[in-house]
Amino acid sequence: MTKSPSVFTPVLIGGCLIILISFGIRAAFGVFQIPIANEFGWLRSDFSMAIAIQNLAWGIGQPLFGAFAGRFGDRKAIFLGAVLYAAGLVFSAYAITPGQHQFLEILVGFGIAGTGMGLIIAIVGRTSAPEHRSLAMGIATAAGSAGQVIGPPMAEFLLSMMTWQSVFIVFAAAISAAMLLLPFLKSEPVATTQELEETLGQILGRAFRDPTFTLIAVGFFSCGYQLSFITAHFPAFITEVCAEIIPGSMLDSLGVSTTSALGAVALALIGLANIGGTVLAGWLGSIYSKKYLLAGVYFGRTIAAAVFISLPMTPLTVIVFSVVMGSLWLATVPLTAGLVGYIYGLRHMATLYGLVFFSHQLGSFMGVWLGGHMYDRFGSYNAVWWVGVGVGLLSAIVHFPVDERPLNDRKPA
Repeated sequence: MTKSPSVFTPVLIGGCLIILISFGIRAAFGVFQIPIANEFGWLRSDFSMAIAIQNLAWGIGQPLFGAFAGRFGDRKAIFLGAVLYAAGLVFSAYAITPGQHQFLEILVGFGIAGTGMGLIIAIVGRTSAPEHRSLAMGIATAAGSAGQVIGPPMAEFLLSMMTWQSVFIVFAAAISAAMLLLPFLKSEPVATTQELEETLGQILGRAFRDPTFTLIAVGFFSCGYQLSFITAHFPAFITEVCAEIIPGSMLDSLGVSTTSALGAVALALIGLANIGGTVLAGWLGSIYSKKYLLAGVYFGRTIAAAVFISLPMTPLTVIVFSVVMGSLWLATVPLTAGLVGYIYGLRHMATLYGLVFFSHQLGSFMGVWLGGHMYDRFGSYNAVWWVGVGVGLLSAIVHFPVDERPLNDRKPA
């Protein structure tokens, strides 16, 4: 009897550790919003625009790094991403104007594209055994959630001992050290003969003519909007908005001393819950229809957000929302990546997923920027929350007409 290959390959283990560090740093940016704004007297929208630009650069860089990896190799692409990430963090530590910080976030965004989930999940997907592919991508995505568990509290802890500029330097050193894991990512990709013969231009042309590709991209928009708005603004939302209505006794009963600490804990809880959520989504994606699972995830997020902003704010509602939203947080990633790889093939999966991910990052840009803009204008995040509810509902609906059959198996119209 032939022994089934293990899901835990060196590629998966090394990739997970790199994602953990990369996403942990990225998830911590919301913690810096108030310290940086207070030091320089910036508007909330100034720092929000910097994070929004970071997300947009991440989206633009994702398909470019996918194409670069296809031409020059995966490890060279990841190394280039780490160099840009570290440089962006170091230079940002010395930025003193909103314009400088916003410009340097372009480097950080491209760095995340080269070291984050988009590229590494594609590598994991290409090199995993078919029976483990969806689960492996779920595990890799869960590594990003583990980074979110570690990143914001680590940033909060470091800020208690040093300036935010020094924390940026520490994070730059961490992403540089992660490159010691690159030797783990050496392996041969798995692809069919037809995929190997098909050029990037040919598969891009076929994908762009396929309505399903557009539907998947549109659906991913709300994922970016919801996640990036919460990552960037939830700590500040809890710190400032909830400080007026949450008594100190409630905080003490939960073991946190301030609403700022509650904000960091909330992000960590989202990441912790999502570890199980993404692994479960990856496992379910190997058994059930990915498009219906995606629709269910988006419906779940929509209901969770609508209920949260409709109820009176308490530490308990913050924690319950964090756990519920966390269980659905990145569950879309292994399902969406798996859908792209299954329909359009594995060889150019990084580039194709990167193009779909660009829509995700357009949503991220809107969520982060609109959050800061609306807060500065109205002193409230309520409208931004309800926009997120609307786009989440749209994403759930557009997945129903998605054609899950492999493109090569479809009969010409």
